[in-house]
Amino acid sequence: MAGDGEQQRAHRAGIYKQKNKLHKHGKHRTKGEIERENKGRVSVMGLTKKQRREQKKIDRRHKANQLRRNKRDSVLTQKRSLGSRDGPPHLVVVVALHDGLNAEAVTHLLRGERAGGLVQEKAGVTGVPDSFGLVIPRFKQRFIFVNPGRVDLHSLLDLAKVADSLLFVLDYTVGWDSYGDYCLSCLFAQGLPSHVLVCQGVSALPVKKQVECKRALQRVAETRFPGAKLFPLDTEEEATLLLRHLGVQKQKRLGFRSHRSHLLAQHASYTPHPPDSATGTGTLCVSGYVRGRPLQVNRLVHIVGHGDFQLSRVDAPPDPLPLLFSTQPKREKGDMEMQDGDQDVNGTAVRVLMEADPSHRESLQTEAEVDPMEGEQTWPTDTELLEAEEARKNKKVMKVPKGTSSYQAAWILDDGEENGETDPESEDDDDDDEDNDNTMMDEVEGEEDDESPDSGSGCASDSGEEEEEEEEEEVSSTGRDQPGQRYDENMDEAEEGEELRRYREARANDMFPDEVDTPIDTPARIRFQRYRGLKSFRSSPWDPLENLPPDYSRIFQFQSFERSRRRVLAEAAQEEEGAMVGWYVTLHIADVPPSVMESFQAGRPLVLVSLLPNEQKMSVMHMLVRRHPANTEPIKAKQELVFQCGFRRFRASPIFSQHTSADKHKMERFLSAGTPTVVSVYAPITFPTAGVLLFKQSPEGTQDLVATGCLLGCNPQRVILKRIVLSGHPFKINRRSAVIRYMFFNRGERTAPSIPPVLLLQPQSPSTSWFKLWADKGGHIKEALGTHGHMKCVFENQLGSQDTVLMNLYKRVFPRWTYDPYVPLPSVREGGEKMEESKME
Repeated sequence: MAGDGEQQRAHRAGIYKQKNKLHKHGKHRTKGEIERENKGRVSVMGLTKKQRREQKKIDRRHKANQLRRNKRDSVLTQKRSLGSRDGPPHLVVVVALHDGLNAEAVTHLLRGERAGGLVQEKAGVTGVPDSFGLVIPRFKQRFIFVNPGRVDLHSLLDLAKVADSLLFVLDYTVGWDSYGDYCLSCLFAQGLPSHVLVCQGVSALPVKKQVECKRALQRVAETRFPGAKLFPLDTEEEATLLLRHLGVQKQKRLGFRSHRSHLLAQHASYTPHPPDSATGTGTLCVSGYVRGRPLQVNRLVHIVGHGDFQLSRVDAPPDPLPLLFSTQPKREKGDMEMQDGDQDVNGTAVRVLMEADPSHRESLQTEAEVDPMEGEQTWPTDTELLEAEEARKNKKVMKVPKGTSSYQAAWILDDGEENGETDPESEDDDDDDEDNDNTMMDEVEGEEDDESPDSGSGCASDSGEEEEEEEEEEVSSTGRDQPGQRYDENMDEAEEGEELRRYREARANDMFPDEVDTPIDTPARIRFQRYRGLKSFRSSPWDPLENLPPDYSRIFQFQSFERSRRRVLAEAAQEEEGAMVGWYVTLHIADVPPSVMESFQAGRPLVLVSLLPNEQKMSVMHMLVRRHPANTEPIKAKQELVFQCGFRRFRASPIFSQHTSADKHKMERFLSAGTPTVVSVYAPITFPTAGVLLFKQSPEGTQDLVATGCLLGCNPQRVILKRIVLSGHPFKINRRSAVIRYMFFNRGERTAPSIPPVLLLQPQSPSTSWFKLWADKGGHIKEALGTHGHMKCVFENQLGSQDTVLMNLYKRVFPRWTYDPYVPLPSVREGGEKMEESKME
């Protein structure tokens, strides 16, 4: 009965029973009860939230309207200031896209009296023959027109960086030629400002053909400029309509120049330092209109193509292109009011605006100060003392000649060192390793051919060489009379051989990516001692601060580049001090070499840009580019290229890598076509956004466009890994076990008695192998067979006779430090002709 009572007893829930909340069925407090209990006390957070929550609908609408109105007013103010009294003149660059066009005819029509403008020749750019200022009182606008001609591509790109509008002149039959298409590709990649399309000669055609010609030209223009309008320009009335359109068209915002103050030099003078200074530099005075943002005198200025410099002071000379509202060129009182001050070379009054403060002026330091003793240790740690004690206990006993001291005995090599086991740091550079990868087997095969017994005696070989020389002489003597001899005279055999070698390397890399042959005469553990294996390229760790090169001690690094970029650009947008936008100023630039003035006197434009903080310092910059379809030559990594990055132009030797979101990126030996590639290079810091152009300089001095893209950012810790693939072939297969050959040629590669930890590449156990095998089917090296490099391997699945066993090894690579800000300027005409020939081929 006691047992039945216990069974009928109710079950009591434990402490872990789930307890749900009861439903609040109308018993909650009302808002009135809460207010009566609080008696008017409201927390600060609750008060602000309540105000935001209880904002009326009409107030929200008014706030949105105010924000919209402020944004619209700022845009209209910026648009109306361009070309007006308070803003800089509208800078227009005339670009002829066909060799048969005459751009001077366009500027001649714009100069005409019936166009309604007052021409001011002194307001143009000094050194450019077809450059002038134009004031139109009817439109209350002022313009500066520059016609650079077809002399230099880089000069055209420099003018496009600061131009407000580009005036493209098209041929009415074909639109543009190969040179014009080449220029458009560069301009689109750099960043195209507002533009206008103009065609001449259409009015001379019959009326029926005019409509057909305009339709055909419109279809051609749609390929590059979708939705653009064509303006005929054959009369001065049409020139007036063109000027009106230039003054009111919408301006395109370019990111790389909207955050920086920039200036196009219209006049320049140079004063060299006294001969006693022995610096060979001087002071360059540059006059022009401030554009973009207000100019700070304590900031560094970058002269495109020449480098970074410091300002000493800023003057305000008279404006050479005042906006007059009368037809007579009279000067109003408010146009050029100047205070008493210095005088320029013409005797007119000059006012000193700002002088640089040496305590606040930014320095020209581009590299970090390297302390050679920074990595030295003053006292060993406890771990190092224990390791030294263990090494002393395990000290090797070596027989030395009688009377040899301990210091002399330390220099005597043991057996391992005599056999070629050297320190990893004593190896050659990465380029030597890569050259060995490509030429090791060829040299070995050549030596074997020379030493083979079937090659004959030395006398026979000498006689054979003499016969070959006689045959070559006969062929060369008879070939002089052939018509093809003239073609061969213009061919550079060394350059032809170099291009053939690069073509073969690129083709071999496409067919067998990253595959290298194991050398026969050099142990693989010595040849590949800088490489390591990774079980998973995606998930295996790699320390970004491990084994950095000495060049990394010279560069700068941000703790967070994106946060620094946002902060610097926000501070630059709020600056309202300095020389304001639209002022005509004279900049005194200190310590400038005379080559800058020589370039300006030669007719090349001089473009100055004020650098943001830290933009003069060196770091590792990454750019995302895509191969240009017109260039098909193989571009190898670490080959010197010419860069156009934003306002900067320099030469450097980059490395290429894949564009992925992982923490490790595979290096590309060649610049691939069709896929985006990341280009890494040592260069000064530049805050995005900025367009990037890559040029390849030929031995003749011309430059061909190789790739275009944009700037990614600055990240020295980006891990770029070079991969090599060792291949082996199955010799005997027994289910999951197989004998592999041709991967190694020395038994010591797999059964070394002592393995330094830095050279151990993913072993399966401490005494099995120098390397670990990673194939598609997965496996490992079990044991060595014989002394000729055969090995027994075990795989996860059955191995087929047609399979190839591969092993991936990786090492981190870095760019070369070959940064050079001075780039020789090639001729555009030669570059255009060469590009046209490559297209025809």
